[in-house]
Amino acid sequence: MLQKIEATANFLKDKTGFEGKTAIILGSGLGNYVDKIEIQHTLAYKDIPNFPVSTIAGHAGKLIVGKIKGKQVAVMQGRFHYYEGLTMQELTFPVRVFKMMGVENLLVSNAAGGTNYSFEVGDLMMITDHINLFGTNPLIGSNDEELGPRFPNMSEAYDTELCEVARNFARSNNIRLNEGVYVGMSGPSFETNAEYRFLNTIGGDAVGMSTVPEVIVANHMSMRVFGVSVITNNGLEIPEEGNSHNEVLDVASISASSLETIFGAVIDVL
Repeated sequence: MLQKIEATANFLKDKTGFEGKTAIILGSGLGNYVDKIEIQHTLAYKDIPNFPVSTIAGHAGKLIVGKIKGKQVAVMQGRFHYYEGLTMQELTFPVRVFKMMGVENLLVSNAAGGTNYSFEVGDLMMITDHINLFGTNPLIGSNDEELGPRFPNMSEAYDTELCEVARNFARSNNIRLNEGVYVGMSGPSFETNAEYRFLNTIGGDAVGMSTVPEVIVANHMSMRVFGVSVITNNGLEIPEEGNSHNEVLDVASISASSLETIFGAVIDVL
């Protein structure tokens, strides 16, 4: 694993000359965020050694290196999911590569179903904590101390200082930014009515099929994490025809500009 991480990191640094400190992972329907980037390099995942290939609609499968706010960033236009048949180690591999490239800050985004009665479709939710219901963990197996400790501290999985920056920025600019707990589940089926009610009962504010494994690995490697969910449906008021992936993509794309504003405020201080 360590050899593969180093080989991929060296490949990307040679190809792009990357010297930035921040990486961004874009979730379903949020790929248009790259339109705001001063793009320097674009690489398809299939052309990157040891990288998995994204198979899901709404995930372009490209790594973008460019500048935001004058700062160089690496951006994943699409991520990998456990339900695609990947191992936890495979889907979090890019996070480890970023760290080996010198990245210290990871910004993550996702499309999520709301389990909080006060949330509305299209809202942003700053992630302040998460609940792992994947039934597994990317750190299971032998631990390489060069990557991180056997038992990493997850008491501040999402950096409190970066959350405060976003909170103050939103308040000063009259931006509706909710806060809450993200619940990660394996998917790919959407949750049942009973599951939505259960997640609300245990303290979840939004639910999705990603992010948690990446954040665990980022914390394992001592990276600062900031995360935002776009609430693409209200799971507590499911329509008779049910939820659909296309609806998720449509709502997420509309909310991408708001996400860009919040991420920009955080990048300003990094």
